[in-house]
Amino acid sequence: MDGVGSFGAGRSGSTIDPITFAKQPQTILRVLSWVFSLVVFASIVNEGYVNIGSERLYCVFNKNADACNYGVFVGLVGLLACSFFLLLDYKFSSISSVKDRKKAVMLEIGFSGFWAFLYFVSFCFLANQWSRTTVDELPLNQGADAARAAIAFSFFSIITWAGLTVRAVQKYLLGTDMSLFTSEHMDGGGGGGGGGGGAPTQPLPSNSPGGGTTELTETYQNPPFTENNTAPTYQVPIY
Repeated sequence: MDGVGSFGAGRSGSTIDPITFAKQPQTILRVLSWVFSLVVFASIVNEGYVNIGSERLYCVFNKNADACNYGVFVGLVGLLACSFFLLLDYKFSSISSVKDRKKAVMLEIGFSGFWAFLYFVSFCFLANQWSRTTVDELPLNQGADAARAAIAFSFFSIITWAGLTVRAVQKYLLGTDMSLFTSEHMDGGGGGGGGGGGAPTQPLPSNSPGGGTTELTETYQNPPFTENNTAPTYQVPIY
């Protein structure tokens, strides 16, 4: 995965290269999901309703207003969600708290998986209603291209949102395997003299002054009662 440490904690606070960010697979999937959602939403809003001999507009999907409303809802919310998560991806490495990064990843997993399911429902629902639409309901084949586009891009959206879900799960598993959700790691929960931001340090010995992080060194002392290897000295007696 991209970055090191807790969900990219090694780069926390660093400046992100926009070109590198744009080339990431997750960014590409996010942009594709944004485009597909826009097509689904715009197709139904612009050409998804037809006027058949009256002032009242009917949905091109078998005159079922629920089908058009559902497609507009899924497309619009998906469009806004892609914009939000794209910004979150760009700001992700600057989040200093491990707990906040964990919540962001879990939110992405839940939403991406749920929206992939909603697009699956959208594809099935719109395709079913379109198959029941007769030629008489669409004179001159009005709105046919928009209906087909909404169905096709609903199917494409299933793939992209499923891919985003997989990427988010991989990121979550990476954080779990590396024990990145511990409170001692960059979440400000550790005690001692330093704030959150560095790796846990070993406790100081009881006789060590100060509360800062110091490097433990071994001290060696000569054992008591050591033998003296020097030759004995003699003094000449004075008479």
